Parts: sequence; C-alpha cells; structure tokens
Amino acid sequence: MFQGDAVPGDEPAFVNLLKQVAFWSVHLACLLVLWSGTSWIAVGVCMALYFIRMFGITGVYHRYFSHRTYQTSRVFQFVLGFLGATSAQKGPIWWASHHRHHHRHSDTPEDVHSPVINGIYYAHIGWVLSPQFVETKTELVKDLLKFPELRWLDRFYGIPPLLLAVGTFTLGVLLNYNYPSLGTSGFQMLVWGFFVSTVLLYHGTFCINSFTHLIGKRRFQTADDSRNNWLLALITLGEGWHNNHHRYPGSERQGMYWWEIDISHYIVVILAKLGLVWDVRTYPERIYAEAKLAK
Repeated sequence: MFQGDAVPGDEPAFVNLLKQVAFWSVHLACLLVLWSGTSWIAVGVCMALYFIRMFGITGVYHRYFSHRTYQTSRVFQFVLGFLGATSAQKGPIWWASHHRHHHRHSDTPEDVHSPVINGIYYAHIGWVLSPQFVETKTELVKDLLKFPELRWLDRFYGIPPLLLAVGTFTLGVLLNYNYPSLGTSGFQMLVWGFFVSTVLLYHGTFCINSFTHLIGKRRFQTADDSRNNWLLALITLGEGWHNNHHRYPGSERQGMYWWEIDISHYIVVILAKLGLVWDVRTYPERIYAEAKLAK
C-alpha cells in the first residue's frame, strides 16, 4: 500500500508480498475495535470518511481521471487526485490505466478483473494483489502523465492515506481532550475512522468489479456482461448503474433517469455550480432513444 510502483528490475514476488501483508493487515486491524470500543462519533466519522472517499473513487478516479467526463483546473485536479489517493487504492494514474484497460477488454481473457472469466474472488480481490498489475499501463494514460504533480502523487500514493490515518488519530485525541463526554480517543478514532472505513471502502469499490457483471438487469445488450444493480448504486454513490456506464462510458452521469439514484453525479453538479468543474458530459439523445426501445 505504501510502496511506489515497481520499475523494471524490481522483484515481483517481493512486491507482491508487501501488497499482501499491507492489504490483509488493514483488514486485521479492524479487529482492534474489540479493544478500542465504540462511540457514535467514531462510527459517524467512519461513515463520513467512507462517503467522502467513495466519491474520491467514483467521482474522481473513475469519472474524471479514467473517463475525463468533466473538466477542471490543474490545481483542483490535484486536490481531487489527493482525495482519491486517501482511499489507499494507489494513485490516479495507475487506477485510470487499469480501468481503461478493463473497458477495452471487458469480460474477455484480457480483462484485468472479469468475474465471468476468472471468478468472483479474482475479480473482487485477487487481481489487486497480483504482481501482474503492479506497474502502470503508461501507454493508456499519456494524457495524465504530462502532469508532474500527478506523477508525484502516483509515485508516493501512500502519503495521503498515511496523513489521513494521522489525522483521524489526532482528531480523536483532540475530541477526547475537549469533549470527553463523547467517549472517543485517538486509538478509537484511528481504528474506526481509518481502518474500518478503509476496509468498507475497499469492498464497496470491489463489488463493482465482481457483482455488477453477474447480478442485475441489462438495459443495453453490450458486448460485455455489465448489469445495473440499484443496491450497489446506493452503496457506491451511483456506480451500480454499470450497464448504462458500459454502454456509454463518456457520460459523467451514470444513472440515466431521476429514479436511478447517482449521488456522485449530484456532487459533481454542485461542484459545477460552484465553478470548480465544468463541461460535464452526459448521455446523448441517441442513447436515451436506444434505452426506450430496450424497454
């Protein structure tokens, strides 16, 4: 989690061991709740950080860096990239490169995480821990590589989650000192605010790789097995409208209609009203016409 991308000459087995240890250690750290205890404020921070960082994945890593479905300034681009990196899912360039590869080869033997080809476990977790995908597919992200600050963030992607972990601990210490009646502490806030929140975020994100290619409805007969799943759309702030997305990945909005709840889209709309992002792309009329014929 806290290592830079491998370069030619690195030993894949060693890199993979580090990834395995880091990944499963974060999971095991959740058991510390047995010693840290629970408070409503710690659980609240856990949920808030899940929500904020899920947007960092769905609205930023996915819709912005992977698909460029809206535009922003160079400064805010870095802010968004830093937010996404707090998810402990590596850097924006690495993430975008593998996601673009997924779209090029969705549900074929070349797909990096297809449950149809390699099974649920590999699609959900196995590919993340595989030494095969340590390196960034640089040929797919030349548009992002031209920004040195993004290359820095991609190389030192462990810094944002580390700062977040320190921040949650510090928050707990300050709350305990100033508001002892809340019943929290630095240790408790670290466990709930960082470790538990991160593990929930991992599996919320990974569910899109695994389950939305197996469970749900297919509005469009795409070449892959992508499906729409309303429950996963709620859990992932809109990513569950996966069949819509695979039919037209150029749209920032993934829920096509008002009843297809897409919280990440609502946040992007707010950012656009604030002038922080612009040129937000959506489904063209021909896609809506195709959707009507599919009913």
